[in-house]
Amino acid sequence: MKNCLKLTFDSGQTALAIRVDQQAELPDALEGIGLGGSRSVLVVVGGASNISEADFFRIQRLFTEVLAPIAESLGAYVVDGGTDVGVMQLMGEARTQIGAKFALIGVAPESKVALPNQPEPAADLTPLEPNHTHFVLVPGNNWGDESTWISQVATVLANNAPSLTVLLNGGEITFDDAFSSVNAGRLVVVIAGSGRTADILADALRGQATDERAKKLAKSGTLQYIDLIDIEKEVENLGKIIKNLLSS
Repeated sequence: MKNCLKLTFDSGQTALAIRVDQQAELPDALEGIGLGGSRSVLVVVGGASNISEADFFRIQRLFTEVLAPIAESLGAYVVDGGTDVGVMQLMGEARTQIGAKFALIGVAPESKVALPNQPEPAADLTPLEPNHTHFVLVPGNNWGDESTWISQVATVLANNAPSLTVLLNGGEITFDDAFSSVNAGRLVVVIAGSGRTADILADALRGQATDERAKKLAKSGTLQYIDLIDIEKEVENLGKIIKNLLSS
């Protein structure tokens, strides 16, 4: 396909990328980079460059012990924002750390990311995460423009198979990500205790909302939360819940 790119990172890892302009192009575009059929999809959204070091290390285990192993055992697709920061970095590193083979698809505005091996990328561009296997490069001049695309990519890839969004930490754009999943009818599992937006949404689900967006999302009926107050116990519990939801 004319808009298909093979990306080679400094580490030697490679990924396929596809440029798209309209969401109607997604089924053919995704098939063009080898992502067809129908299978379970795990969407991961949340904290990016502003995630604190403490929160980053707190949730790291969830990726290596829960999210990546579940995706591998189910042969699921995983979809996220694809950049080398925050939860997307954790997802990519977890995939490589456990030696997984599942497809990890990053969806990002092409104007905001630095493609590997490009001469002198602009300083304000964010690198792509090198452990991803595929990227969908979408239009947009601002972070957040990818939110509806992430959700739509997940819908196309699932093709009526189960799909689920896991939300950890996050800032303002994470609200957009949550609304995009809710509008698509996709269940959002909020990891309470992971910080920032996730904790605001968990409070709303407990009836303690102060944020109007959180109240609206809580009323949607497609959010639930899992509390990480005791992360040692909850890792196993979270794994069972997510696996059941993606296997149904």
